[in-house]
Amino acid sequence: MDKLKLTSHIKDTDLKNKMFRIIDKANGCLKNYDVRYSDFLNPFEVENAKAILNSNSDLKYTVDGGYDESERKIVFIYPFYMEYEDINETLRFIQIEGNFKFKSISHKDYLGSLLSLGIKREKIGDIIIHENFCQVIVTFDICDFILMNLEKVARNNVKLKEISRNDILYNIPNYKEVNFTVSSSRIDCIISGMYNISRQESAKLINNEKVQVNYEKITSCSKEIKSESLISVRGKGRSQITNIGDLTKKGKIKVQGKLLL
Repeated sequence: MDKLKLTSHIKDTDLKNKMFRIIDKANGCLKNYDVRYSDFLNPFEVENAKAILNSNSDLKYTVDGGYDESERKIVFIYPFYMEYEDINETLRFIQIEGNFKFKSISHKDYLGSLLSLGIKREKIGDIIIHENFCQVIVTFDICDFILMNLEKVARNNVKLKEISRNDILYNIPNYKEVNFTVSSSRIDCIISGMYNISRQESAKLINNEKVQVNYEKITSCSKEIKSESLISVRGKGRSQITNIGDLTKKGKIKVQGKLLL
């Protein structure tokens, strides 16, 4: 599979490098007739990987994040005569439990504790938060290391155990509803209203490549935002635009959104 030809349409360097790695794995699978797998990818990266893999009929692949609503997923690549059920080593699942009555433990706390073990973010899938525990989806090769080495989350002692795929409990994230008006549906205006910051600060975040829309990195302030768009701003959090509505009497656009808590 030709790397340059298959990625010629991709402008973002980080995305192109990730797709190069997908193609390397695909070529290894074609050569050795074995199973290869990606790191955890976001939905935009998964769609790009699928488009590349669909170009070769000698390959099969399965996208798996551990549960139906998963955001981060791994692409498993294998020869055309195999089935996904034939693969022994896929995803593994960990439950982290603790007594968190006196402090609310966030996604950031759990992720920070995992990364402090020296684990790369790409090896960790979704982290599903519940009141006194969380469930983490990981690659099979780091599961045992986490089970043996993670002892604290945000200075709280924790207990870990491996669970099965059937034990995963999806928890709908909490959102705060936000309503505001903007002069334009451009991304810099939308970010300014959603996160209550200036247009100048919005533009700086975009120019510094800290903004994603529907998991795609955005570098232009002029990108138009539509209803149902997912927005991520590094350091500010994530949100969703639920509706871009009618104009006010002063000519402003009404926007409804949800800010992830």
